[in-house]
Amino acid sequence: MQRPAPQPQTTQRQVSDEIAERHRSEVDAAASAGRALAAHPRRDFAPYRSTVLRHPTHELVRADPEEIELVSPAFGHTDVAAEEADLTIQHTGEPLGERIIVTGRVLDGEGRPVRNQLIEIWQANASGRYVHKRDQHPAPLDPNFTGVGRVITGDDGSYRITTIKPGAYPWKNHRNAWRPAHIHFSFFGSAFTQRLITQMYFPGDPLFALDPIYQSIVDPAARERLVATYDHDVSEPEWAIGYRWDVVLTGPKSTWMEPEDADHA
Repeated sequence: MQRPAPQPQTTQRQVSDEIAERHRSEVDAAASAGRALAAHPRRDFAPYRSTVLRHPTHELVRADPEEIELVSPAFGHTDVAAEEADLTIQHTGEPLGERIIVTGRVLDGEGRPVRNQLIEIWQANASGRYVHKRDQHPAPLDPNFTGVGRVITGDDGSYRITTIKPGAYPWKNHRNAWRPAHIHFSFFGSAFTQRLITQMYFPGDPLFALDPIYQSIVDPAARERLVATYDHDVSEPEWAIGYRWDVVLTGPKSTWMEPEDADHA
């Protein structure tokens, strides 16, 4: 087995203290200004180390959306096969791990369904390993699991994906840093320039309190909106555990989305 790479010197305690201090300052600032806590994190959330180095310091260059859309992809039901929503049947054998079903609805800020929405997902396998050359986690790859899928929402904004519950994995933010199990979701909107990316987590993960990415959202209610709920009616006997996760794309109760410059850890 490949030996783990050298660890950063910063400890979890130091990072947790920084998270707590940042939360206190954000709460105090919001109270002083008489406003609610921000639902989206600061782009330079220091406990999440790489944001300090790569967060944008200049105004974004605005592009003409109509010109971009002339060459951007467009998707329809005929472009996405139904089998792409089941990540457990993409190879000749069964992938290892806990089979799960994730379902929910994509809504706008008024609670209306967002129909015909292209959703892409990607994730680590049950061992916490991505099929990606930059992933150096010394955990086994699964020859029967690639970890990518697509689905288009129905007229009621609903979607349904069958996959394997991903494992937690280490990253180099600080010493002994681990990411909670999660699935990346991408929503393309009605045009390529509207693409939004976020992460769905699983209830009760003990790594939540330690993770600088999850904790970069200072509003507890906004963090909670990233966590799916177990739904026994979605679970199927002798087959799969079911989770429900609704996504709100706009408005004050919108689901947190990653900044455009995120590295999607």
